Amino acid sequence: MKSEARKPFSKDIIHIENIDQVCNDIIAKLKMDVTKNLQRRGAIVGISGGIDSSVCLALSAKAFGSKNVLGIMLPEQDSSDDSRHLAEKLAATYGVSTLIEDITKALDGFGCYERRDEAILRVIPDFDKKVDKAKIEIKQNIAENIPAIFSITVIKPNGDVVSKLLPAREYLQIVASTNFKQRSRMSMLYYHAERMHYAVIGTPNKHEVEQGFFVKYGDGGADVMPIGHFYKTQVYQLAKHLGVPQEIIDRTPTTDTYTAEQSQEDFFYQMPFESMDLIWYGWENNYPAEEVGKVMGKTTKEIENIYKSFERKRKTTEYLRMKPIF
Repeated sequence: MKSEARKPFSKDIIHIENIDQVCNDIIAKLKMDVTKNLQRRGAIVGISGGIDSSVCLALSAKAFGSKNVLGIMLPEQDSSDDSRHLAEKLAATYGVSTLIEDITKALDGFGCYERRDEAILRVIPDFDKKVDKAKIEIKQNIAENIPAIFSITVIKPNGDVVSKLLPAREYLQIVASTNFKQRSRMSMLYYHAERMHYAVIGTPNKHEVEQGFFVKYGDGGADVMPIGHFYKTQVYQLAKHLGVPQEIIDRTPTTDTYTAEQSQEDFFYQMPFESMDLIWYGWENNYPAEEVGKVMGKTTKEIENIYKSFERKRKTTEYLRMKPIF
């Protein structure tokens, strides 16, 4: 039997054509997974006002009915005020009940902020944790095939910016400290899931799963992940189709982890998700770099370098996706 010819690479190659059917399939599978396979009667969704958690809440409301879904907001002292406002608007859109669980005291107990600031001070001695804002970011161009090197950036109240490369020791300590946030949130989600006999709905999308942009046993811990195989572009398609509030759709994706404003592009991905989605698809499906480059307005060498970066990220984050070894 003759195999079907592969589609030429194009900017609409990952566009969902039959969006109604795709949504119906996700909802049917989600319902089957939770009620039949997991034997749970509803869903817990941590909501942050971000696009991924918003789509997961919308899908859950349609799968189980609004009365069988609980949206939980999990702010802490570094969280953006926008997150709560958008999360409340989202829940009201789908008629879902919400709870607010502030995890600041739990993080204080773990020493999250103290351990993080201790590492920052070793790199930038005049960092004032009371008034300065800080974040870590990658400044290298992904198309130059340079391994990601993180910098710590401190923003003073007067607008002055100090940025220095992070030594490995300090980088690891800052990441380990801030990961308390995701792990504390997951612990709280499971508390409510267990008391209500519900399932925890995971919110990572395809890139977060494949590139390791999640915390092991934090936001990577869940019972089901309904959008884990969807590109970010496709998540936005789902959001529009499901009626997610436009404010959330228009919001720039953020980590909402550090005190300074930080986009996911600056922190990890190194390129806009619209371009990353397409180039990742090209890499994953073995499209020649030259063909992808012509469509994306990049040289063959640039695409080859981005392919290498993708390969490196997936390889170096394999630990995060590994199950416990018995």
